[in-house]
Amino acid sequence: MPTPILHTITPNGVSWITLNRPEVLNAITADQRDHLIALLEEATAAPSIRAVVLTATGKGFCTGADLRGSGTPPPATERTAGDISRTLRQGAQRLITAVLDCEKPVLAAVNGTAAGLGAHIALACDLVLAAESARFIEIFVRRGLVPDGAGAYLLPRLIGPQRTKELMFFGDALPAPEAERLGLVNRVVPDADLEKTAQSWADRLATSPTRALALTKQLVNASLDSDRAAALAAEAAAQEINMASADAKEGVAAFVERRGAVFRGR
Repeated sequence: MPTPILHTITPNGVSWITLNRPEVLNAITADQRDHLIALLEEATAAPSIRAVVLTATGKGFCTGADLRGSGTPPPATERTAGDISRTLRQGAQRLITAVLDCEKPVLAAVNGTAAGLGAHIALACDLVLAAESARFIEIFVRRGLVPDGAGAYLLPRLIGPQRTKELMFFGDALPAPEAERLGLVNRVVPDADLEKTAQSWADRLATSPTRALALTKQLVNASLDSDRAAALAAEAAAQEINMASADAKEGVAAFVERRGAVFRGR
C-alpha cells in the first residue's frame, strides 16, 4: 500500500508534507488528518524546521474529508445530540487550527482540485501557490451540507461576505486564475512550474528570521478579530519578544556593518 502522507525535511529545514492518495483525489481520512496535525505541531516545536510546504500528488490537492473512512457517522446513522459538533471540533476544526497556529510559515502548493475541507486547508495557509489547472470548490451545498472546516470564518476575511456567499450558495468551481484575482491565491503558475516555485518560496522562508515571521503571522491573524487598541498592544508585545532573539540582533548588526544578514531561526 502506498504511504498516504509523504514527509521529508530538506537540509535547509523545509518540511515537505505531501498528501498521497491520488486515486481518491487526496480525500483525507481521520488518520491522515491526525498525522498532518502531528507534523504541523512538530514544525512548531523543532527549531531546525524553518518552513512548511503542503502539497499533494496526482490531479487533486484535497477533495475534503473521506466520508468512507473519516469516522463521521452518515446521515442515517443513529447518534446522540452533540456527536456531530464534537466530531467537527476534534477533526476538521482542529486541523485548520493547527495550520493557523503553526509557528512556522506554511505554504500551500495547490496542484489540482481543492474542494470542501481541502479548499479550507489551502486557504488557512500563510501563502498559496496554485497550478493553472487547480480549482477551488465550496462543495458543501451540492451535498446539502453547511460549510465546515472554518470556511465561513476564513473566506469572509479573505474576500468579503458577498463573494463568500456566492461561492458557498452555488458551489461553482473557481478556476485558479479567478481565485488569484479575488485574492484567495498569491500566485498562479504553470503546472510544470509549481514544485519549482514552491521550492523557491520555501527556500526564501527558510533563510528568513523564523521568530520574526512567527510573531508577524500571529499579529496579522489576530488583527482580523481585534480592535485597534488590542492590535497595537499585541504589536508592542511582539516587538518586545522579538528584539531578544538572535536573528533580530543579527539583522541590526548586519545593517550597521553594511553586510548581508545570516538568519538562523533563533
